[in-house]
Amino acid sequence: MKGFKQFMLRGNVLDLAVAVVMGAAFGAVVTALVKDLITPLIAAIVGKPDFARIAFTIHNSIFPIGDFINALVSFLLIGAAVYFLVVLPVNTIVARARRGQTPPDPTVKKCPECLSEVPIAARRCAFCTSPLPS
Repeated sequence: MKGFKQFMLRGNVLDLAVAVVMGAAFGAVVTALVKDLITPLIAAIVGKPDFARIAFTIHNSIFPIGDFINALVSFLLIGAAVYFLVVLPVNTIVARARRGQTPPDPTVKKCPECLSEVPIAARRCAFCTSPLPS
């Protein structure tokens, strides 16, 4: 039981649990944004955005594709909302934070003969055994 307690109290498990709860809450917020703001805005611009009644028939079999189209449009709108409201701002903030940092020194170099990557301190290629320039 002691090992299980250590496993559950380790940072990774707690971080994952918090991430799942926050992800579910954020998903509800984004879904509400799309359903209550973006979809009515589309309805105001192009007309009725509900495709639920779209269907076609082949040999007396009805294919109600309207719900699929609604789900697809909702998925695309949610993806766009997440990208423009979360991913793009976070990427911009991270890029600004890294702007003043210098890139790390390289740890590998390319072999001039076989073009494989070898450690920077190597004197011979591990793949083709050709001597490497210093």
